[in-house]
Amino acid sequence: MKGLKWLSTASAIGMGLVLFMGALVTKTESGEGCGTDWPLCNGKFVPAYTIESMIEYSHRFVSGIVGILVLAAAIAVFMRLRHSGEAMLFAFGALFFTVLQAILGALAVIFPQSDAVMALHFGFSLVAFATSLLLTVGIRTGAYVPSTGGSGRRPRTDGGSVPMTAGMRRWIWVATIYSYVVVYIGAFVRHTESTGGCLGWPLCNGEIVPTLEGATGIAFVHRVAAVGLLALVAYIGHRATRSEPASALLRKSANWALLLTVLQIASGASVVWSLGSDWYLLTALIHVVLVSGLFGVLCYMSVLGWRARRIG
Repeated sequence: MKGLKWLSTASAIGMGLVLFMGALVTKTESGEGCGTDWPLCNGKFVPAYTIESMIEYSHRFVSGIVGILVLAAAIAVFMRLRHSGEAMLFAFGALFFTVLQAILGALAVIFPQSDAVMALHFGFSLVAFATSLLLTVGIRTGAYVPSTGGSGRRPRTDGGSVPMTAGMRRWIWVATIYSYVVVYIGAFVRHTESTGGCLGWPLCNGEIVPTLEGATGIAFVHRVAAVGLLALVAYIGHRATRSEPASALLRKSANWALLLTVLQIASGASVVWSLGSDWYLLTALIHVVLVSGLFGVLCYMSVLGWRARRIG
Protein backbone atom coordinates (compact mmCIF):
# COMPACT_ATOMS: atom_id res chain seq x y z
CA MET A 1 0.00 0.00 0.00
CA LYS A 2 2.98 2.32 0.44
CA GLY A 3 3.44 2.70 -3.31
CA LEU A 4 -0.27 3.35 -3.78
CA LYS A 5 -0.18 6.01 -1.07
CA TRP A 6 2.57 7.91 -2.82
CA LEU A 7 0.98 7.46 -6.24
CA SER A 8 -2.41 8.75 -5.12
CA THR A 9 -0.77 11.65 -3.26
CA ALA A 10 1.23 12.61 -6.35
CA SER A 11 -1.98 12.50 -8.42
CA ALA A 12 -3.85 14.78 -6.00
CA ILE A 13 -0.98 17.26 -5.79
CA GLY A 14 -0.64 17.15 -9.56
CA MET A 15 -4.33 17.86 -10.10
CA GLY A 16 -4.06 20.80 -7.72
CA LEU A 17 -1.15 22.09 -9.79
CA VAL A 18 -3.18 21.67 -12.99
CA LEU A 19 -5.98 23.75 -11.45
CA PHE A 20 -3.50 26.44 -10.44
CA MET A 21 -1.83 26.55 -13.85
CA GLY A 22 -5.19 26.61 -15.63
CA ALA A 23 -6.16 29.69 -13.60
CA LEU A 24 -2.78 31.22 -14.47
CA VAL A 25 -3.46 30.64 -18.17
CA THR A 26 -6.84 32.38 -17.87
CA LYS A 27 -5.62 35.31 -15.78
CA THR A 28 -2.63 36.00 -18.03
CA GLU A 29 -4.75 35.51 -21.17
CA SER A 30 -2.28 32.89 -22.40
CA GLY A 31 -4.90 30.54 -23.81
CA GLU A 32 -4.00 31.56 -27.36
CA GLY A 33 -0.28 31.38 -26.73
CA CYS A 34 -0.04 28.27 -28.90
CA GLY A 35 -2.49 29.39 -31.55
CA THR A 36 -5.05 26.81 -32.63
CA ASP A 37 -2.60 23.88 -32.61
CA TRP A 38 -2.91 20.94 -30.23
CA PRO A 39 -0.94 19.07 -28.93
CA LEU A 40 1.81 21.05 -30.73
CA CYS A 41 2.34 24.74 -30.00
CA ASN A 42 2.17 26.91 -33.11
CA GLY A 43 3.13 23.85 -35.13
CA LYS A 44 6.24 23.11 -33.04
CA PHE A 45 7.06 20.52 -30.42
CA VAL A 46 9.18 23.09 -28.57
CA PRO A 47 7.26 26.39 -28.48
CA ALA A 48 8.64 29.84 -29.14
CA TYR A 49 10.00 31.53 -26.06
CA THR A 50 7.17 33.96 -25.42
CA ILE A 51 5.54 34.26 -22.02
CA GLU A 52 2.11 33.31 -23.33
CA SER A 53 3.28 30.23 -25.24
CA MET A 54 5.43 28.98 -22.35
CA ILE A 55 2.59 29.36 -19.84
CA GLU A 56 0.10 27.58 -22.11
CA TYR A 57 2.50 24.83 -23.18
CA SER A 58 3.69 24.25 -19.59
CA HIS A 59 0.06 23.80 -18.59
CA ARG A 60 -0.40 21.21 -21.33
CA PHE A 61 2.81 19.39 -20.39
CA VAL A 62 1.98 19.20 -16.68
CA SER A 63 -1.58 18.11 -17.50
CA GLY A 64 -0.20 15.25 -19.59
CA ILE A 65 2.13 14.07 -16.81
CA VAL A 66 -0.65 14.28 -14.22
CA GLY A 67 -2.98 12.39 -16.54
CA ILE A 68 -0.49 9.51 -16.59
CA LEU A 69 -0.29 9.59 -12.78
CA VAL A 70 -4.09 9.51 -12.46
CA LEU A 71 -4.27 6.58 -14.90
CA ALA A 72 -1.57 4.70 -12.96
CA ALA A 73 -3.43 5.35 -9.69
CA ALA A 74 -6.68 4.02 -11.18
CA ILE A 75 -4.93 0.86 -12.38
CA ALA A 76 -3.27 0.39 -8.98
CA VAL A 77 -6.61 0.78 -7.20
CA PHE A 78 -8.17 -1.76 -9.55
CA MET A 79 -5.35 -4.20 -8.77
CA ARG A 80 -5.36 -3.73 -4.99
CA LEU A 81 -8.72 -2.25 -3.94
CA ARG A 82 -11.30 -3.26 -6.52
CA HIS A 83 -13.43 -4.81 -3.75
CA SER A 84 -13.99 -1.26 -2.44
CA GLY A 85 -16.67 0.52 -4.42
CA GLU A 86 -15.72 3.83 -2.80
CA ALA A 87 -12.06 3.60 -3.80
CA MET A 88 -12.99 2.55 -7.33
CA LEU A 89 -15.47 5.44 -7.61
CA PHE A 90 -12.88 8.02 -6.64
CA ALA A 91 -10.05 6.52 -8.71
CA PHE A 92 -11.99 6.14 -11.93
CA GLY A 93 -14.00 9.30 -11.28
CA ALA A 94 -10.71 11.20 -11.16
CA LEU A 95 -9.61 9.50 -14.38
CA PHE A 96 -12.88 10.27 -16.15
CA PHE A 97 -12.92 13.97 -15.24
CA THR A 98 -9.20 14.33 -15.96
CA VAL A 99 -9.76 13.03 -19.49
CA LEU A 100 -12.93 15.11 -19.87
CA GLN A 101 -11.27 18.38 -18.88
CA ALA A 102 -8.30 17.59 -21.14
CA ILE A 103 -10.63 17.01 -24.11
CA LEU A 104 -12.52 20.20 -23.35
CA GLY A 105 -9.25 22.11 -23.09
CA ALA A 106 -8.06 20.75 -26.44
CA LEU A 107 -11.37 21.62 -28.12
CA ALA A 108 -11.16 25.13 -26.69
CA VAL A 109 -7.82 25.58 -28.42
CA ILE A 110 -8.86 24.13 -31.77
CA PHE A 111 -12.41 25.48 -31.87
CA PRO A 112 -13.51 28.71 -30.13
CA GLN A 113 -15.79 27.94 -27.18
CA SER A 114 -18.33 30.09 -25.37
CA ASP A 115 -17.50 31.52 -21.95
CA ALA A 116 -20.13 29.25 -20.40
CA VAL A 117 -18.42 26.15 -21.79
CA MET A 118 -14.97 27.38 -20.77
CA ALA A 119 -16.23 27.85 -17.21
CA LEU A 120 -17.10 24.13 -17.23
CA HIS A 121 -13.46 23.37 -18.01
CA PHE A 122 -12.46 24.69 -14.58
CA GLY A 123 -15.43 22.94 -12.98
CA PHE A 124 -14.43 19.54 -14.37
CA SER A 125 -10.83 20.12 -13.31
CA LEU A 126 -12.06 20.88 -9.80
CA VAL A 127 -14.04 17.63 -9.65
CA ALA A 128 -10.96 15.72 -10.88
CA PHE A 129 -8.93 17.35 -8.10
CA ALA A 130 -11.58 16.60 -5.45
CA THR A 131 -11.91 12.92 -6.38
CA SER A 132 -8.12 12.54 -6.44
CA LEU A 133 -7.96 14.18 -3.02
CA LEU A 134 -10.69 11.95 -1.59
CA LEU A 135 -8.93 8.84 -2.86
CA THR A 136 -5.68 9.99 -1.27
CA VAL A 137 -7.29 10.80 2.08
CA GLY A 138 -9.09 7.44 2.10
CA ILE A 139 -5.89 5.51 1.38
CA ARG A 140 -3.67 7.45 3.78
CA THR A 141 -6.16 7.24 6.68
CA GLY A 142 -6.62 3.49 6.29
CA ALA A 143 -10.19 3.66 5.02
CA TYR A 144 -9.50 0.87 2.50
CA VAL A 145 -8.02 -2.52 3.28
CA PRO A 146 -6.26 -4.39 0.45
CA SER A 147 -8.00 -7.56 -0.64
CA THR A 148 -6.46 -10.75 0.72
CA GLY A 149 -8.08 -13.05 -1.79
CA GLY A 150 -11.44 -14.78 -1.87
CA SER A 151 -14.23 -12.34 -1.22
CA GLY A 152 -11.82 -9.82 0.27
CA ARG A 153 -12.67 -7.60 3.21
CA ARG A 154 -15.05 -4.75 3.55
CA PRO A 155 -13.34 -1.34 3.61
CA ARG A 156 -13.06 0.45 6.92
CA THR A 157 -14.02 4.06 7.33
CA ASP A 158 -11.45 6.36 8.91
CA GLY A 159 -12.31 6.98 12.52
CA GLY A 160 -14.92 4.22 12.48
CA SER A 161 -18.59 5.18 12.40
CA VAL A 162 -18.99 8.97 12.28
CA PRO A 163 -22.19 9.98 14.11
CA MET A 164 -24.30 12.20 11.88
CA THR A 165 -28.00 12.87 11.71
CA ALA A 166 -29.95 12.61 8.47
CA GLY A 167 -30.59 16.36 8.59
CA MET A 168 -26.89 17.12 8.88
CA ARG A 169 -26.10 14.87 5.92
CA ARG A 170 -28.64 16.71 3.79
CA TRP A 171 -27.26 20.13 4.74
CA ILE A 172 -23.72 19.04 3.90
CA TRP A 173 -24.74 17.62 0.53
CA VAL A 174 -26.69 20.79 -0.30
CA ALA A 175 -23.70 22.95 0.66
CA THR A 176 -21.34 20.85 -1.48
CA ILE A 177 -23.57 21.06 -4.56
CA TYR A 178 -24.19 24.76 -3.96
CA SER A 179 -20.45 25.43 -3.60
CA TYR A 180 -19.94 23.93 -7.07
CA VAL A 181 -22.52 26.37 -8.44
CA VAL A 182 -20.65 29.25 -6.76
CA VAL A 183 -17.38 28.01 -8.26
CA TYR A 184 -18.94 27.80 -11.71
CA ILE A 185 -20.25 31.36 -11.45
CA GLY A 186 -16.78 32.49 -10.35
CA ALA A 187 -15.21 30.76 -13.35
CA PHE A 188 -17.81 32.44 -15.56
CA VAL A 189 -16.81 35.81 -14.06
CA ARG A 190 -13.17 35.12 -14.99
CA HIS A 191 -13.89 33.98 -18.53
CA THR A 192 -16.23 36.90 -19.26
CA GLU A 193 -13.71 39.29 -17.67
CA SER A 194 -16.45 40.61 -15.40
CA THR A 195 -14.32 41.06 -12.28
CA GLY A 196 -14.36 44.82 -12.74
CA GLY A 197 -18.14 44.87 -13.04
CA CYS A 198 -18.39 45.46 -9.29
CA LEU A 199 -15.84 48.02 -8.16
CA GLY A 200 -15.46 48.40 -4.41
CA TRP A 201 -16.27 45.93 -1.63
CA PRO A 202 -18.61 45.12 0.08
CA LEU A 203 -20.73 47.57 -1.92
CA CYS A 204 -20.90 47.13 -5.67
CA ASN A 205 -20.15 50.39 -7.46
CA GLY A 206 -21.21 52.19 -4.30
CA GLU A 207 -24.65 50.53 -4.22
CA ILE A 208 -26.16 47.73 -2.15
CA VAL A 209 -28.00 46.43 -5.23
CA PRO A 210 -26.54 47.77 -8.48
CA THR A 211 -28.05 47.76 -11.95
CA LEU A 212 -27.95 44.07 -12.88
CA GLU A 213 -26.69 44.39 -16.43
CA GLY A 214 -23.66 42.98 -18.21
CA ALA A 215 -20.47 42.50 -16.20
CA THR A 216 -21.98 44.17 -13.14
CA GLY A 217 -24.83 41.68 -12.98
CA ILE A 218 -22.49 38.69 -13.37
CA ALA A 219 -20.07 39.91 -10.68
CA PHE A 220 -22.91 40.82 -8.27
CA VAL A 221 -24.59 37.42 -8.63
CA HIS A 222 -21.26 35.79 -7.73
CA ARG A 223 -20.98 37.95 -4.61
CA VAL A 224 -24.50 37.12 -3.46
CA ALA A 225 -23.91 33.42 -4.12
CA ALA A 226 -20.71 33.55 -2.03
CA VAL A 227 -22.59 35.14 0.89
CA GLY A 228 -25.19 32.37 0.62
CA LEU A 229 -22.43 29.78 0.80
CA LEU A 230 -21.01 31.44 3.93
CA ALA A 231 -24.43 31.25 5.58
CA LEU A 232 -24.77 27.56 4.69
CA VAL A 233 -21.31 26.62 5.95
CA ALA A 234 -21.73 28.68 9.13
CA TYR A 235 -25.01 26.88 9.88
CA ILE A 236 -23.34 23.51 9.34
CA GLY A 237 -20.50 24.56 11.65
CA HIS A 238 -23.02 25.59 14.31
CA ARG A 239 -24.84 22.26 14.07
CA ALA A 240 -21.59 20.32 14.19
CA THR A 241 -20.56 22.17 17.35
CA ARG A 242 -23.86 22.50 19.18
CA SER A 243 -26.46 20.09 17.88
CA GLU A 244 -24.78 16.99 16.47
CA PRO A 245 -23.63 13.86 18.29
CA ALA A 246 -20.03 14.19 19.47
CA SER A 247 -17.64 13.72 16.53
CA ALA A 248 -14.24 15.39 16.62
CA LEU A 249 -13.69 14.62 12.92
CA LEU A 250 -16.96 16.25 11.88
CA ARG A 251 -16.34 19.32 14.03
CA LYS A 252 -12.81 19.70 12.70
CA SER A 253 -13.96 19.37 9.10
CA ALA A 254 -16.77 21.90 9.63
CA ASN A 255 -14.36 24.37 11.23
CA TRP A 256 -11.96 24.03 8.29
CA ALA A 257 -14.83 24.57 5.85
CA LEU A 258 -15.91 27.72 7.68
CA LEU A 259 -12.36 29.08 7.87
CA LEU A 260 -11.77 28.47 4.16
CA THR A 261 -15.11 30.08 3.27
CA VAL A 262 -14.22 33.22 5.21
CA LEU A 263 -10.74 33.32 3.66
CA GLN A 264 -12.22 32.71 0.21
CA ILE A 265 -14.55 35.70 0.58
CA ALA A 266 -11.71 37.83 1.93
CA SER A 267 -9.52 36.83 -1.01
CA GLY A 268 -12.37 37.72 -3.36
CA ALA A 269 -12.45 41.18 -1.81
CA SER A 270 -8.67 41.47 -2.25
CA VAL A 271 -9.07 40.59 -5.94
CA VAL A 272 -11.40 43.57 -6.35
CA TRP A 273 -9.15 45.90 -4.32
CA SER A 274 -6.06 44.89 -6.31
CA LEU A 275 -7.59 45.43 -9.77
CA GLY A 276 -5.12 47.27 -11.97
CA SER A 277 -2.21 46.74 -9.57
CA ASP A 278 0.78 44.38 -9.57
CA TRP A 279 -0.92 42.32 -6.84
CA TYR A 280 -3.94 41.35 -8.93
CA LEU A 281 -2.52 38.11 -10.36
CA LEU A 282 -1.34 36.90 -6.95
CA THR A 283 -4.66 37.61 -5.22
CA ALA A 284 -6.60 35.96 -8.07
CA LEU A 285 -4.50 32.79 -7.82
CA ILE A 286 -4.84 32.69 -4.02
CA HIS A 287 -8.61 32.93 -4.52
CA VAL A 288 -8.51 29.84 -6.77
CA VAL A 289 -6.39 27.88 -4.28
CA LEU A 290 -8.73 28.67 -1.38
CA VAL A 291 -11.94 27.81 -3.22
CA SER A 292 -10.39 24.52 -4.39
CA GLY A 293 -9.49 23.65 -0.80
CA LEU A 294 -12.99 24.55 0.38
CA PHE A 295 -14.62 22.35 -2.24
CA GLY A 296 -12.31 19.49 -1.27
CA VAL A 297 -13.24 19.78 2.42
CA LEU A 298 -16.97 19.89 1.64
CA CYS A 299 -16.62 16.82 -0.59
CA TYR A 300 -14.87 15.00 2.25
CA MET A 301 -17.68 15.94 4.64
CA SER A 302 -20.15 14.60 2.07
CA VAL A 303 -18.25 11.31 2.03
CA LEU A 304 -18.41 11.16 5.83
CA GLY A 305 -22.17 11.61 5.57
CA TRP A 306 -22.41 8.89 2.94
CA ARG A 307 -20.42 6.50 5.12
CA ALA A 308 -22.55 7.31 8.16
CA ARG A 309 -25.68 6.55 6.12
CA ARG A 310 -24.29 3.18 5.00
CA ILE A 311 -23.23 2.24 8.50
CA GLY A 312 -26.38 3.56 10.15
